[in-house]
Order: sequence, then structure tokens, then C-alpha cells
Amino acid sequence: MRRVILLRRLPWKEIVKYAYAALAVAVTTGGLWILQNTLGPQVIALSFLLPVVLSSRLWGLGPGILAALGSFLCLNFFFLPPYFTFIIAKAQDLLALIIFLVIAVVISQLLGQDKQSIAAAQAREREATMLYELSTALTGLLEEPDITQVLAKKICQTFLADRIEVQVDASPGDSSHACSEDGEQRPPGRPDLAFPLATARGNLGKVQLWRKNRPFDEPEKRLLSTFTGQGALALERARLAESESRSRALEESDRLKSALLSSVSHELRTPLATIKASISSLRSETLDLDEGSRRDLLSAIEEETDTLNQLVGNILDMSRIETGSLNPQRRWNSLAEIAAGMVHKMSQALQRHQVTLEFPADFPLAPVDYVLMEQVFANLLSNSAKYAPAGTEIVIRASLQPGMEALVQVINHGPQVAEEHLERIFDKFYRVTAADKITGTGLGLSICKGIVEAHGGRIWAENGPGQFIFNFTLPLTWHGATPEMPAEE
Repeated sequence: MRRVILLRRLPWKEIVKYAYAALAVAVTTGGLWILQNTLGPQVIALSFLLPVVLSSRLWGLGPGILAALGSFLCLNFFFLPPYFTFIIAKAQDLLALIIFLVIAVVISQLLGQDKQSIAAAQAREREATMLYELSTALTGLLEEPDITQVLAKKICQTFLADRIEVQVDASPGDSSHACSEDGEQRPPGRPDLAFPLATARGNLGKVQLWRKNRPFDEPEKRLLSTFTGQGALALERARLAESESRSRALEESDRLKSALLSSVSHELRTPLATIKASISSLRSETLDLDEGSRRDLLSAIEEETDTLNQLVGNILDMSRIETGSLNPQRRWNSLAEIAAGMVHKMSQALQRHQVTLEFPADFPLAPVDYVLMEQVFANLLSNSAKYAPAGTEIVIRASLQPGMEALVQVINHGPQVAEEHLERIFDKFYRVTAADKITGTGLGLSICKGIVEAHGGRIWAENGPGQFIFNFTLPLTWHGATPEMPAEE
């Protein structure tokens, strides 16, 4: 970054200011000498106050006092008799000169102090502006590298140092790092100035500065101390936010683990008990089972095994969705065929309901993963069967939407869901009905959402007149290819 290095103020610069004050007195004296025949003594005396005011206002208190003394001497030497001597003939002239000198000195002091006050106020204003800019730049930053980079840049811009290093000590689990402004190598030797990044909770690091051409004065040191204090507070805020985020993540992880263990253990117990009882009955030598009873027991084992398989599949699918490793193996498939196949597989679970498929005969193929879409229909049908009264109809309906999208609806006659719950029913483990009344892990609808979104679609639920409807859309185009029509039978 390009910088202008300020040189140290040399004594000759101060001498120039005094020279300007002397020159102002000389010019005033020359002008009054030319006009002395037309000006009265009072006007001449008052005119000598001009270089005093000018010098005090432009160059400070010292040059102003020099101008006051020079004006006093020139007034006595050139304009009071006896001329061209410093002898004062009249007591009245001496009193006038003394009064003039006092007034000139007082004016120079007042103006000098006023200039110093203005300079101090401007310096405070600059400091306040710099601190405001630093605070604004640090606001909202929650990453330590970003904070150290901004802090180093602002210090470099403000103090014009050769090099700045902001070194942050390692927080628990992290390694220490340093941020340097300007790509130059570190100058040899110790830094010219160093400040700790200290907070009430401890020391977080330090700021080191190198500046060869001009030493740091006390106001700069105070401002640097304030800068480092602001940086330390920003770093502490970032660490506290990170700790809070970690705590929330751990709490959420524990909650999800507890919910998953509770749901899975409850869901595993029933099918395992059924399988155990059926196998025990089949192996029992004391029970005389006819062929029909054996078939029923084997059918129960098969059904409960399918339930266990679906449960394990849901857990694995949820794990893949959360880790982002769910990659659909998309092919051109018939949604009607997928839905009909899943209705057939779930005939035992759907035996208390009538399932109707309403797919147009010319409904195009969709680029979907066959197995994953089976999982979507399975979870939506299972949910509908659990909540809809026995003997009611479940309808799977599909239609073509503008923009080459397929809209699929799974309609049941289950109870209405309050509007505030409609969005959340697709969250993991979220239940509208108490868990002791309806079985399930609470993962099914969340898995449906993940699969549909992985295909580029969206899913939502809504209340219909006496119905509850699951809706999901799927794009019918794939890599620019238009959808195909199903083969005629």
C-alpha cells in the first residue's frame, strides 16, 4: 500500500515561523514609514497590532510574542522622538509604549491559546473520526483473520508506520497467527512500539509497529492504545460468538441424538417383539399350527422386517441428506409406475384405505432416481395411512404445470393442520400429534423434503376442504433435454 512518510519536524521549520513574524513587523514598519506624514501617532500604534495578530493566528504563540516585541521596538525607534534611538523623552510616551506592549503580548497569547485550542479540538475530532471508522469497520466481523486484517490496515493508514503486525495468541483448539500490513519484510531490531490486545478476560495478543523516520508522540500512543483496545474487544466478541455457536451446535446435536434414540428405540421395539413372538410360535413344538396360521405368522415377520428395513433406510437417507452426499442417480422414469409399484409394496399397510392413482395417459417421463422417488411415495403414503381415518380414500394425482414442471399431490382425509405447523412438519422429529398416539421416527417428511429438493423441486403441505394435501414439484427437463413420453403398452 502506498504511504507518505512524514519527516520529523526540524528546528529550521520553527525558525522560519519566527522569520515570517519578523518579516511581517518589517513590512508593517516600512509601510507606516512611507505613510507617517498622513497618519497620526494613534493610528500608527494601532497598526503595529496587525503583525502581532497575524503572527499569533498563523504561526502560534512564540512568533506572536516575537512580533509584539518587534512592534514595540520599531514603534519606539522609528516613530517616537527622539527618532532612531531607543531613548524615551516623555513619560507619557513610555506609558503608551508599555500599554502597547502589554496589549500586544496579551493579544498574542490569547490568539496563540485560541489556535492551540482549535488544534486540540481538531485533533480530538480526527481521533473520534478514526475511532468511529475503526469501530464501523470492525462491526459485524466474527472471524479473527478478518478482524486482525482490518485492525492492521486502519493502524497503517492512521499512523503511517513502516510495518504493523497484529499477532493473536492461540485460542483453545486454534493456532496463533499474525497479520501484517505491507508486504515488506520485518525491519531488523525490536519494534518501535508494542501494545497488548488486553481485555478483562486476559491478553489476546499484541500489536507491534516499526517506524524509522519519526518517533511516536504521546497523543499517537494514546490513540494507538485506544485502537488496540477496540481490536481486543472485537476479538473477544468473535471468540464469544464462536463459543456460543459451538454450544448451540452441541445442544442441538444432543437434542437430535436424544430424539433419534428415543424414536428409534420405540420404533424398533414393536416390530422386533412381533418378529420374536412369531418365530417363537413357529419353533414351538407345543403349538399345533395349521398351514394358514403359519402363513399368517410368516407374513407378519415379512411385514415387520419391511418396517425395520424402512426405518434403517430412513436413518441412512437422513444421514446422507445432512452430510450433502445425497446424489440422485437420475434416469427417465414414469412417476405413475413408481407410485403404482409402491402402492403394491405397501398393500398390507394400506389395506384399510382405498388408494386411487390419477395420472394423465400422456403424462411425460421425469428425470428422477427411481429408488429415491419410491422412498418419497412410501413416506407420504405411510403418513397418510397413519393420520387418515380407516376406510377413507388416498389419492395420488399428477398434473403438468407451466415451465415444464410436474405437480404431484398425495391427498388424504386426515385432520387439518394449523397454519403455523404447515411449514414445520417437514422438520426432523417435528410432530403435530403426540408421539404416544402416532408411531414413527419423525424423519419421513424431512427425508421427502431432502430428496425432492435434491431433484430440484420443492415440497409443501396445505389444508383442503375436508382433506390434507401433500404437494411436490419436479422439473421435467434435464440438462436441456425435453421430457420423453412413456412407451405405449
